[in-house]
Amino acid sequence: MMVDTLKVYVTVVEQSNFSRAAKMLNLSQPGVSLHIRNLENEFGVKLIHRSSKHVKMTEAGEILYERAKQMLSLFDAAKEEIHLLRDEVTGSLKIGASYTIGEYILPRLIAEFAQQYPQVDVHATIANTEDIAQAVRTNELDIGLVEGKVDYADIQVKHPFMEDEMVLVVPPDHPLSSARGADAAMLQHQVWILRENGSGTRSYCDQFIKDLGLAVKRIFVFNSNQGVKEAVMAGLGAALLSRWVIRKELEAGELCSIQVKGARITRQFFILQDTKTSSTMAMKMFVQKLRQLNI
Repeated sequence: MMVDTLKVYVTVVEQSNFSRAAKMLNLSQPGVSLHIRNLENEFGVKLIHRSSKHVKMTEAGEILYERAKQMLSLFDAAKEEIHLLRDEVTGSLKIGASYTIGEYILPRLIAEFAQQYPQVDVHATIANTEDIAQAVRTNELDIGLVEGKVDYADIQVKHPFMEDEMVLVVPPDHPLSSARGADAAMLQHQVWILRENGSGTRSYCDQFIKDLGLAVKRIFVFNSNQGVKEAVMAGLGAALLSRWVIRKELEAGELCSIQVKGARITRQFFILQDTKTSSTMAMKMFVQKLRQLNI
């Protein structure tokens, strides 16, 4: 079926690699190559320049890539509309989430969604906010769930679906651990454990430090919430983390939370969608579930 061949072509282009595309599509690499050759024979032009490391589209390949995405989107929409005649929600749903959401909230969401709509094939990706935003822009993801600021003209940032409490945490033997609260003066010249650039949590922490005018003694950077959490428990310094991330450690006494005087530190979680892509029924139902969230 031509739709399958177009899907192979789009995947090869977006992965920039035949073997990765083959793995994603559960095909052999020769099978992927055959699909591309058939397309090139069909149009009578070369679509892709191949090398050992990556692939690059020709001018004709770029035209086909854009049209193929449109055709695949229309095909999926037609399938869904036909299935709706039987009151079914089907198709695939590619969800991406930044680490806090992806590791602590998304699994339960998907479990509930899959139980309600068992015929939807759900794929989940976890990365930092910037990577999720870029994947939404290139249509590698249908929906992105992030905690950071996103400002792209081609991305629709929908209303927040959840408020998240951020908590200042230190190890139990930290000088601040016995304080009932901390003001800006007490937080000067501290060692901070931060996420990597591009992380929503990192953006929030940078703004927090800037807003309070804090002088920083030293910074350690980890590219996961778990890494930040373990570093704090090991006595490396202080961190701002979502309460979702450190609930168990607070209950176990492995971390101490510090109230920042005069402030309840919160942020919003947002839904991202590409402005150029129409929503499928599966996307609409998932967004609806997010807006009904009560956790």
